[in-house]
Formats: sequence, C-alpha cells, structure tokens
Amino acid sequence: MYSSAFSNGVNWAIIPVAIEDIERIEIVRGTNAVSYGSNAFLGVINIITVDPSLVQGVSVSTHYGSQNVRDYGMRSGGKLGESGNFRLTYRQQNDDGLVDHHDWIDSYTSRLFDLRADFTLTERDSLQVSAGQVSAVTQRGRLKLINGTWQSNPTNQIRDFDQSNTYAQVLWRRVMSAGSEFSLRYAYSADDGEEGYINPGNPTATPPLAPFNYDKWGAAGRRHEIEAQHILRPSERTRLAWGGSWRHDAVRAVTTLVNQGEVKRDVGRVFGNLEWKPVEWFTGNLGLAAEHDSMAGSNLSPRFSAAYHFNAENTVRFGASRAYRSGSVIDYRGDWTNGTKQQFSGDPNMPSEKMDTLELAYLGDWRKWNMSLDVRLFQEKVYNRLLVLDRDILSNVIADGMLPIQDIEMRGIEYQWRWQPLSGTRLQFNQAFIDTKAEYLDSLLADYPNNSLTTLLAGNDPNKPLSAIELSERGAPRRATSFLFFQKLPLGFELTAAAYWQDKMKWSLNTWADKYRRFDARLGYRFRWGAQRGEIAYVAQSLNGAHAEYKAYPTDQASRVVDHRQWLSLRLDF
Repeated sequence: MYSSAFSNGVNWAIIPVAIEDIERIEIVRGTNAVSYGSNAFLGVINIITVDPSLVQGVSVSTHYGSQNVRDYGMRSGGKLGESGNFRLTYRQQNDDGLVDHHDWIDSYTSRLFDLRADFTLTERDSLQVSAGQVSAVTQRGRLKLINGTWQSNPTNQIRDFDQSNTYAQVLWRRVMSAGSEFSLRYAYSADDGEEGYINPGNPTATPPLAPFNYDKWGAAGRRHEIEAQHILRPSERTRLAWGGSWRHDAVRAVTTLVNQGEVKRDVGRVFGNLEWKPVEWFTGNLGLAAEHDSMAGSNLSPRFSAAYHFNAENTVRFGASRAYRSGSVIDYRGDWTNGTKQQFSGDPNMPSEKMDTLELAYLGDWRKWNMSLDVRLFQEKVYNRLLVLDRDILSNVIADGMLPIQDIEMRGIEYQWRWQPLSGTRLQFNQAFIDTKAEYLDSLLADYPNNSLTTLLAGNDPNKPLSAIELSERGAPRRATSFLFFQKLPLGFELTAAAYWQDKMKWSLNTWADKYRRFDARLGYRFRWGAQRGEIAYVAQSLNGAHAEYKAYPTDQASRVVDHRQWLSLRLDF
C-alpha cells in the first residue's frame, strides 16, 4: 500500500479492503525488511482476507447512526465451475467525521468494488486472481475566522480531494514436494488524486490556471510488480525461503513535478531467509535482502534472531536487524514553484533513512490455562531522519527540501496479555512504554545557517520554543494502554468492550495532542429465523465523552475533537 502517487506513504482513505472480508490482521512489530522490502521500517500490518470458499450466497449490510454515518454493503460468493470459488464485495461509506470542525471540514465518502477468485488447476497448482477499485472524497483547505465566523480561507479554500486506487493481482502457486513450494505473483496498481483547485499564489502558471495539488498529494501513479519465491527444506533441520522481485513506478504530478512528464523509478531486490533448528530447544534465523533503487541507490538489509525454547510453553528470543526507508519520487525529483517562491526542490543525492534494531522478547504460551504473554524489549536507532525543511527563511530563492536533520534513538517495552478463562470469554491487555532521544546533525546547521530548524532550536520564536526537539522526542505517546473484553451472552447476544488510555504527544510544531481516555462498546445479536440468518448490533464510541484525540491548539478553538458517536448495524445473509 505504499503509494508512489501519495508521497511514498499510505493513503488510508483508499485501502482496498472491506472489513467484512478480513479474516485476521497480523502485526509484525519492528523491522522486517528482509521479508517485506525497504520501508518495512518500524513494523508491518499484514491483512489476511477471507478465503472465497468460505463465502456462500449473498449478504447485505448497513450502518446508520450519528455524525451522518450511512454505510451500505453487499457481498456474494459461490462456485466458479468445478474448480473455482469467488467472492465479490461492494461497500459504500459516508460520514461527517469529527464534530468540532472549527478551522477545517472533516467528511468522508467512499465506494469499493473487490473481486477475488481462487482456482485449483491441478493437484499441485493453484491460481488466485484479485481485482478491485476504491474511490474516496475528502476535504482539503482551511477555514479562517473572519468577522467572528469561520469562513473558507481565500488563500487555501475548502475543496474536494478526489482520490482512487485501482488494482489487479495474479498469484500462481505450485507445490513441488512435501516441503517445497514455488510462487509467482504479478500486481498492478494505479493511484490518482486531484483537487481541481486554482493556485491563488500563481494564477498565471504554465499551463494557465493549472490545477493546484496542495501539499504534494495530487498526482497519478502507476505500479507494476513481479515477485517470485521458493520455499524448501534443504535438510531435516533447515528451512529456506528465497526469491526476488522487480517493481516499476511511473508518477505524474502537475504541481510538484512540473514540466517533467512521467517520472519513472525501478526497484529490484533479492532476498533469503534460512531457519536452522539443530536441537529442540533452539531455533535460529538468518536473513539478508539486497535492493537496488534507481533513485535511492543500493542497500543491504541483514536480520538475525535466536530463539531459546526452555519448554513448550516458554521461549526467549534475541534479534538484530537493519532496515532502510527511501523517500518519494518528489523528494528526489520534485520541482514546485508557488508564485514568486520556489517552494520545494528535490535532491537526487538524498540519503535513505537507516535503522538498526536490537530486541529481546519473551513468549509464554500456557495452553492449559488458555493464556499467553508476549513481551518485547527494544532499542531502535534511526540515522539520517528526513524532514521537509526551509533551507533559508530569509530567501525566496532557496527552496525547501527533504533533508536529513537528525539521528533518533527509541527505547521501550511493549507487551500483550491474553486470557480465555471460559469458552465464551476473552480478555486482552496491551501496554507500550517508549522513550525517544534526538540528536541534530551538525552538518545541516553548517550548510544552511539560516534554516528554519536553527531558528527553532535557538528558541528565537516565542510561539514555538524548542518545538522541533519536542516534535521528535514526543512524537509518540510515552505510555499507551488498551484493554479488550469479549463475552458471549445467552440467547445469541455478544458483548465487546474496549478501553484506551494514551499519554500526550506532539502532533505538529505548534500543537499537542492531549492525553485522553476512551471507552467503546458493542452489543450484537446473531439470529436465525428459518433459512434467514443475520446480525443486528449497536455500537457506541467515546462513551465517556468528547476528547481532543488528534491535536489541541493552545486554545480549544481549533481542536480535533472526537465526540460520543453511535450507530446501528444490520446484516442479512441469504
């Protein structure tokens, strides 16, 4: 989901999967560049969807509630000939977002179509075909307090941001033997974003009255990717997974890649991971990935781990790894002129961020008590952290750029405790503690003595004293806690309750997100009347009242407030 069109990040508005199609979500904590490539930096979110063979018939659903929640969905599944199964999903979502808008408008509309079909070709061969399209409309721009009322800011008007993702994927698997499997995958994706907004700072741009895509987000990106992987057992005590991939990106952006047409980028990599289990009480893993990026250059990502199994219930693991995160096409090739100022200029020699990780983990899996405890102690150091910086605040000629400004060290501990005391009862408790330290690079201050960061570090701005340091060291909450409770009730009812506690964090240079508590609940009833099956549910969030979850200004005039919200859900299966 890292998008070449959306600044090499994830556009959460167009994730091409419906929640009804999710079987489970795996969170891989920490670096895993060997398995997932560069940008698998701080962790991986792996979403596994439902096998089409488990979806039979037609299901329709709706959500209706406060904040203009109006969601509709339909899913169907069945056989495709004698050897295939399919799953087809349509989903439409709509809401007005956060209640306390003030200086912005927060609404969201999206439509999704998703198709997956699985075929058994032979006793050894299978084919998986996926295709879909998701589109969304959100708002950009800001409101301004004019004569005591919030109105559209003339220099940054409220406008619709149209965005979409279209994708197709084919995955072929062949079982070579009992311990050997080969897979070949081809994927295509197209991301588009457009605001259709005339830049008030440069109305005579070339071409005249060109659409202005604010903050690098408007662009068109196309991606082709091919990956091959082979899993085998070289011996009774070893397993090996190895392969390679090639990715081709093509990006076009009216504003930030002006007059450059389609900018192309190629990334190739080879990878391998060897697991060695010489005795029952030890498992070792050694992985290595080599990658060459036509813009970011080459890097090598090693990974090592050793697990000691004291018995079937208790394991301690030590791991060390290195990962890289490269910038976007715009970071390397960007060229954006806004009025009389060259707003942003890319750097073709920009280094990649590098992160070294050490971790010590413990896993207790006590089956007889239906209980588990997963603990991870970690140290992660990021070198050459990249940030957009005004190189010279006194000049309109020297453009902003993405520059390596600092090294960051993060130390912390996180754990998850799970318990199922009864067949219908589940408890889960999570906590994370993190401490971050930042060191700014002397070379940056020497090369650009009048940059905006120098001004902030010197404390010369009375409104933002030392806020650049705080943004790095408090950019994540130092403490975060969550608790989940699930209980099956009589007559087919199910109750889920969740609680969250989060410490304050720095949201931007001049804003904080205050610490908050939040309590959610869901009461569901699964019914069956003859051949008719379904579920009705009531969901309530922020039961304890409103809180500024995203950011709170020095005054509450423009806070991002999450208020109490609720909705009813209905699903019918035919």
